[in-house]
Amino acid sequence: MEKRTLYIGNLAYTAVEVDLEQAFESFGDIEDIKLMRDRETDRSRGFAFITFEKDSEAEAARAMDGKEVAGRPIKVNDAKQKQPSERKPRSFNQ
Repeated sequence: MEKRTLYIGNLAYTAVEVDLEQAFESFGDIEDIKLMRDRETDRSRGFAFITFEKDSEAEAARAMDGKEVAGRPIKVNDAKQKQPSERKPRSFNQ
């Protein structure tokens, strides 16, 4: 992932995109917020990705690590590219 995308973890399950926008907008222009949700229940999975327009803005936003958002201290790290799964395909003929 690009340097301007941050992983936000330990989010309260009640947190919504607006909470993240309000917490991070002072660091710069936010290009995108992706709050990860469970496919079946649509409930937050407790983490999100925030992409800033500039690397310097994302760097400044790392200061939010350990700060409280929606009642919980969050973790802020550089987002990492998802690695391809190395699981073997399941056989249904067992």
